[in-house]
Amino acid sequence: MSIDGITRRKTLTGVAAVGVGVPLLAACGGDGSGDTATEPPAAGEELGSTSEVPVGGGKVFGDQRIVVTQPTDGDFKAFSAVCTHQSCLVSQIADGTIDCLCHGSKFSDQDGSVVNGPATSGLAEVTIKVDGDTISTA
Repeated sequence: MSIDGITRRKTLTGVAAVGVGVPLLAACGGDGSGDTATEPPAAGEELGSTSEVPVGGGKVFGDQRIVVTQPTDGDFKAFSAVCTHQSCLVSQIADGTIDCLCHGSKFSDQDGSVVNGPATSGLAEVTIKVDGDTISTA
């Protein structure tokens, strides 16, 4: 049976598609507030080795939600890895920027400032300590 070309099957298919789409949209990010509701890592927590952070690049330490960059040889910088747009984790460091691939925001690998939106505020700086070849939170 159909009413104006809308069948029961089309209606049920449409409802199922909407139901599947909701979790996918929810996975895209938070409410835009930038609040991640996670505690910062304790001081002294080891992140990794300096050899994991290439010169001119960086590494995202996802468990700790910290990104560490090395813009120039021996100059290590660290920032929150949580994008200020919708709380996705940044995912790559390339060509002088820390990139969030969720919506295209880019941040400076030097100071965490916004290079390209939609984010309107930069990544928070995180204090780290480099001791030999070990990077840890300070």
